[in-house]
Amino acid sequence: MRFLVTGGAGFLGTALANRLARSGHEVQVLDDLSRGNQEGLDTAVQCTQGDVDNIPLLWSLLRGVDCVYHLAARVSVAESILHPREYSRVNVGGTVSLMEAMRDTGVRRVVLASSGAVYGRQPQQPVHEDDHPQPDSPYAVSKWAAEQYVHTIGQLWGIETVALRIFNAYGPGQQLPASHAPVVPRFLRQAISGGSVVLFGGGQQTRDFVYVTDVVEALVSAATAGHINRQIINIGRGVEISIAALVDEIETVTGHKLHRIHNPEKSGGVPRLVADISRAKILLGFRPLVGLAEGLERMLREDGRFS
Repeated sequence: MRFLVTGGAGFLGTALANRLARSGHEVQVLDDLSRGNQEGLDTAVQCTQGDVDNIPLLWSLLRGVDCVYHLAARVSVAESILHPREYSRVNVGGTVSLMEAMRDTGVRRVVLASSGAVYGRQPQQPVHEDDHPQPDSPYAVSKWAAEQYVHTIGQLWGIETVALRIFNAYGPGQQLPASHAPVVPRFLRQAISGGSVVLFGGGQQTRDFVYVTDVVEALVSAATAGHINRQIINIGRGVEISIAALVDEIETVTGHKLHRIHNPEKSGGVPRLVADISRAKILLGFRPLVGLAEGLERMLREDGRFS
């Protein structure tokens, strides 16, 4: 098959593009390289630097494409609170531009990488795809809006659409920006360097951490699975763990103690968030294989920043 992966030089995009290319598919990546790095891409992957909002560029890249993976997005909750207009421009406007270009070029399927963040604070856990979203940040709003645009435009123009709500993905190569870095690589770096971690609200808020290779297998399945048109599907491990327990695991795996600074005055986000993955199991044959301890060990082995 021939694929276009938007945001394909980012963390998840690189892992996905390389997996597809090594399986013999033809893979084209579009990335503005503001956060991504094309050096991690397999030599068989063709990378074009550009904006997902550039429709003429999209027309040229979409010719002959069987399926689009739409991963291009701004992804920081904290950053979105400071810059909501940029998150709307990229995450919503870029999605609409892509759908227009797919309509114009006759591409028949798109897989959107959405986020578990759209659920926000829910009365019951685990969260199910039929639960009503309660987004609590511009990032979460932008992802929910992107889902609605993808499915609505798909319905109008006969494009098959599926949105995967990915929970807390982690693994080797995950970006570590100077501010608002993801929690797993940030805590690993602090453990290796003898630093400290700040636990907001006592660190008892829970999350669902899912390893990158498991996420990639779900994405791969979504390109060809039947009976998934217009579906929203959770992708996580379905295992709830507190941030404080994550620190415990990191200390065990690294052999380094972390100095914990407790900040009870500031919220650490929604108190609980874990995925019900029964729909993914049924529709995608999804079976997450990598537990948290093993995933952390793989990061230490495979990511040179932590060696």
